[in-house]
Amino acid sequence: MSLQSTRTALRHLATLHPHHPRTLPQPSIRTFSSSPRNMTVSTKILTSKNMNQQVREAQYAVRGELAIRSEELKNELAKGVKLPFKRVVGCNIGNPQALDQKPITFFRQVASLCEYPELLKEENAEAAARLFPSDAIARAKLLLKNIGSVGAYSHSQGIPHIRQNVAQFISERDGYAADPSKIYLTQGASAGVQLTLQMIVENNKVGIMIPIPQYPLYTATLAVLNANAVPYYLDESKGWGLTTEELQRSYDEAAKKGVDTRALVIINPGNPTGQCLTESNMREIVDFCHRNKVILLADEVYQTNIYQPKERPFHSFKKILKSMGPKYDDFELISYHSISKGMVGECGRRGGYFECEGLCDSVMEQIYKISSISLCPNVQGQIMVDLMVNPPKKGDPSYGQYKKEYDDIYFSLIKRAQMLEDMFNGLEGCTCNPADGAMYLFPQIRLPEKAIKAARAAGKEPDHFYCMAMLESTGVCMVAGSGFGQVEGTAHFRSTFLPQPELFGEFCTGIRNFHADFMNKYRD
Repeated sequence: MSLQSTRTALRHLATLHPHHPRTLPQPSIRTFSSSPRNMTVSTKILTSKNMNQQVREAQYAVRGELAIRSEELKNELAKGVKLPFKRVVGCNIGNPQALDQKPITFFRQVASLCEYPELLKEENAEAAARLFPSDAIARAKLLLKNIGSVGAYSHSQGIPHIRQNVAQFISERDGYAADPSKIYLTQGASAGVQLTLQMIVENNKVGIMIPIPQYPLYTATLAVLNANAVPYYLDESKGWGLTTEELQRSYDEAAKKGVDTRALVIINPGNPTGQCLTESNMREIVDFCHRNKVILLADEVYQTNIYQPKERPFHSFKKILKSMGPKYDDFELISYHSISKGMVGECGRRGGYFECEGLCDSVMEQIYKISSISLCPNVQGQIMVDLMVNPPKKGDPSYGQYKKEYDDIYFSLIKRAQMLEDMFNGLEGCTCNPADGAMYLFPQIRLPEKAIKAARAAGKEPDHFYCMAMLESTGVCMVAGSGFGQVEGTAHFRSTFLPQPELFGEFCTGIRNFHADFMNKYRD
């Protein structure tokens, strides 16, 4: 059909419309290349100008320009390009196994058997017994009895058997009962955070209180939802401490701007700052939320990364809340946990959970509805959640190996955190608080004015400029503090302390040498 006859036919259809004669809009005719090899539309339908602008607004520093450049450098090294370093070290993200942390053997054994259940058949029992301990075989059989096939969709809320084990874990940890019907298994904690924020954000007047510095997941998700980040500041001079006075200041200032603050995010232990809240501080936070009618979102993914267990033990907000009496019975709390952190470090398997406390039934129905749209979290991630919350017990065949592997990772992290803290505090113009927990240090760096001017001339934040120079010189990828938020006029960077011990000497020496050269180059 010719272009003219197409238009004639459309005009005729418009005249036949009973309610809106002659109002059918004329089609926009796209022209195509006449070349048979290049039948492409001359203009794109979706562009960065007409796409969802909230997506464009979102920023995620830990996977931003520095991380992208680090991947380019990896590719150059793989092609044999000569660079000032032999390896790119990704300290930009808490990804333990990318930096050679060994997986827990029992966890991988069970996961392997679930993945290939042929080994569990009676005819293969002798061969399986030579390869796997009896408790790994028994656990895999139990899981598969409750799962079926790992290749099949599970319950949208997560496999009931595994949710029951999560509830048991929470009950034993806190001393208060947990209800499996209020637990959702997720694709890592991040998916749980995104889902629950989606529930809370009603319109563009809604605000969510987030710590500064914060993990960029929160600001990125709020940007996509067109919601307001309501910042409250941690006090670097007091070990990244938090006061309810600061929380109230933040809440009140947002209210004056017409922001409807609905929730408070607490990251404990802290990311990127590594602080661990005291029990009394946590009670004050619960009381603040109760007084101001704010939902508490407790990001507790680093709960086993506690490096001063006597002075700063981990307490869950669920435990603190339940100990505060009937006045808080209707308090609304959502808590998150993940297999990506701790001594498990199974980031790529994407497993986690969140527990809801005090939410009304109608909201729980909507959470289930939204969860079911995605069908289910991946089953191997759910299996790893089960193993995290229910590892080998004393007396089990695998307990000795499990305990040794767990302790080796744990005590090595304590040692590496101290080594890196000492190294940062030894750099000119650099100060660093210790890590009570988590996987990161967040030192402040005081850069020469000449370096700050060079950064501005390059269109970069000073700490980003410093981190990029470090990457190009040493292959070490860190994240600029400006990506997490910081007090105006200060500069920071975040580094994991995940590089393995055998790399640490070379790793620290490279940073020291780079820093000295950088400071000399830009000395005022």
